[in-house]
This record gives sequence, C-alpha cells and structure tokens, in this order.
Amino acid sequence: MTKVVKKKYRLKKKPLVILLICITLLTTTIISKDKEKNYKENSKVVTKKTSNKKMTNKEKKLNELENIDKKISYFNYSYLNRYLKYHKKNPNLKIEDVIIRVNIGIDNDYYTNTKKTPYLNKSYILINKYYYAGETYIPENLETIDKKYARDGMKLVSYAKDAFEKMASDAKKKDLNIIAMSSYRSYNYQVNLYNKYAKSDGKKAADTYSARPGFSEHQTGLATDIYNGKEDYTNFEKTKEFEWMQKNAHKYGFILRFPSDKTDLTGYVYESWHYRYVGTKIATYMKKNNLCFEEYYAKKIENQLEF
Repeated sequence: MTKVVKKKYRLKKKPLVILLICITLLTTTIISKDKEKNYKENSKVVTKKTSNKKMTNKEKKLNELENIDKKISYFNYSYLNRYLKYHKKNPNLKIEDVIIRVNIGIDNDYYTNTKKTPYLNKSYILINKYYYAGETYIPENLETIDKKYARDGMKLVSYAKDAFEKMASDAKKKDLNIIAMSSYRSYNYQVNLYNKYAKSDGKKAADTYSARPGFSEHQTGLATDIYNGKEDYTNFEKTKEFEWMQKNAHKYGFILRFPSDKTDLTGYVYESWHYRYVGTKIATYMKKNNLCFEEYYAKKIENQLEF
C-alpha cells in the first residue's frame, strides 16, 4: 500500500517541476533581453557622447558641408575655410556647387588672388580672370590658318590650326562658311585692344567682354572668334553656321567658350562667336555633361585627375 502511494505522488510532482523550470527559463530570457536592450541603448548614448567629445575642429567643419569630401574627388582640403565662408554667404546653393565655385575662384573678386597658369603649351591650359599667361608668354608652334578659312594672318597652335581647317573644310561641304576672324593675339595686342574698350565703355563694362592683358585666352593660340563672312560676328548666333557648330564643334575638339547659361562661372558675357580648342576627348565630355571649361578644369584637371 505504501509503495503505490509514493508512485502516485511522484507522478503528480513531475508536471509541477517542469512548469517551474519553464517559468524560470522564460523569466531569465526576458530579464536577459531587457539587460541587453538597456546595454545597447546606453552604449549608443556613451558612443555618441564620446564621438562628440573626440570630434576635431576639422571634422566639425566637414560636417557642416555634409561630409561632401567623401562623395566627390575634387574636394580641396586647403580650401575648407573658403568653402564654409562661401556657403554661409550662399546658403541656397547646393554644397557641390559651393565646392565648384570656390575651386574656380569666384569666391574672390575678379583679378584678385591671381596666379600664373600651369600647363603652358598644353591643350588644356586655363586662362581666365584668375589665371594669367604673363607678359612674355608666346605659345609654341604657331601656324597661319589657310586663307580659305580665315582672314589674312590668323594663327593658331599647329594642332588647333589643323583641327580648325578640317572643321571649316567639312562645313564648306555643307555650303557653310566657318571663318577665323581673330585668333592668336600677343600680349601687346591685347594691351591696345583692352585700353580702347576701357576708354570707350569704361573699365567696368570692358571687363565683362574683354580680357585684361595677360589674361586673354587668345594669347594661348587655341582660341578664335569666327563669323561666316556675311553677318557681323556679333550676329553669329543667328546663322546656319552657328547651328552647325553647336552640333559638331566638339567632334573637332572645339568648345563654345562663353555659353549663355554659364556667365556667372566664366566671368564673361555670352559670346556665340568665341571658340576654344581643348581636344575631342574633353570637348565631347563637356558637351555631354553641359560643362563650361572652368567647371571641367576644377573637376578634372586642377588636381591631375584626368591624366
């Protein structure tokens, strides 16, 4: 009788033990998860505080620029303070536009903070209101353009001259006249030309359409003003030749140097007649991405990213 009672007691006790074990495990799991959650949350707070404490002055400045230095290849760390200053003056501009404009130099007044242009005698040389060629610079390998495609005595650097003649010859086959009317200009020539404009219209007005001596792209031997031999060059935009140039100039390595939608970047009024040789690779890229030469230079050439 005694043995039977003990067996029944053991059978009743077993489910109770199992239930207690389950409750214990469940409670332990819940507590463990709560501890883990609290630990992670506390860790985040600590990490955040630690991160803020360790952030350097440079990191704070980059943070103000949305850390764009990690997103673009042409960020110049030596311009960091200039980027911030220009961004504060122009809060509506995209950060990338701020970087480009400062790289170009337009956070400074025209003809201030100027420097001698590098890459002399290269097709990607930059001459503008911040980069000058200098009083003594004369490009290498200047050659006279064939009279069939130019006014008498017009010169370009040899490879630009060959490309121009090919372009003008192909246009001629379409009954179009592409004529170089003002190409290479010496420093002294630009002195007389600029002074004439400044005397006539005033220096401020002259600066919008004429380069100061040493800062003229014509001095590179890579630029030329063109017309069709009938219309005045200032009306070139209204001609069939202009339409053809818009579609085909890049194929020969030429760009419209001062486009209408980039005047704030080039520093010059729109000139439908002024073309510049940069080579087919660069000209094609610029056309595809709607860039003026200042933009291309700031993104690709200034830090030797293209070469």
